[in-house]
Amino acid sequence: MAKVFVFYDSKYGNTKLAAEKIAEGLRGDDVEVDVGYVKNASVQNVLDYAAIVLGAPNHMGRPSQTMKKFIAQLSALNLKDKKVAVFGTYAGKTRPLDRSVKKMVSMVQEKLPNLVLLASSLSVHVKGVSGPVLDGELSRCVEFGRLIATQLG
Repeated sequence: MAKVFVFYDSKYGNTKLAAEKIAEGLRGDDVEVDVGYVKNASVQNVLDYAAIVLGAPNHMGRPSQTMKKFIAQLSALNLKDKKVAVFGTYAGKTRPLDRSVKKMVSMVQEKLPNLVLLASSLSVHVKGVSGPVLDGELSRCVEFGRLIATQLG
């Protein structure tokens, strides 16, 4: 059984909701999932999981400072043979992949080079800065979770 931890940062609750829906899609006979707010999580938790999912809101075109610090802390662990997927929430024009998610992917590749990047990343569109999540986006989160579970095989 694969164990996955979905770490998220959230200011208005939209990224938390997306994380919970991704976890819903991940759960199955072969996948055990935990979800946690990065401010309350220990980076040491990562050692107990085969894969992690990192999610952050877009803050001025970048992932949140809290998530950036968390990724930096993860880099100190010298992780190997673990898998990672990335998602984020954003407002504004509809895009296939928001620039803050692209930046988070680059940070993961740079700071965590021994991790295998799973799936294509996901950008979840919200209405305005504080949300709510737009119609149809939460079902995309569930599908993203299913895709990750399939890749964990």
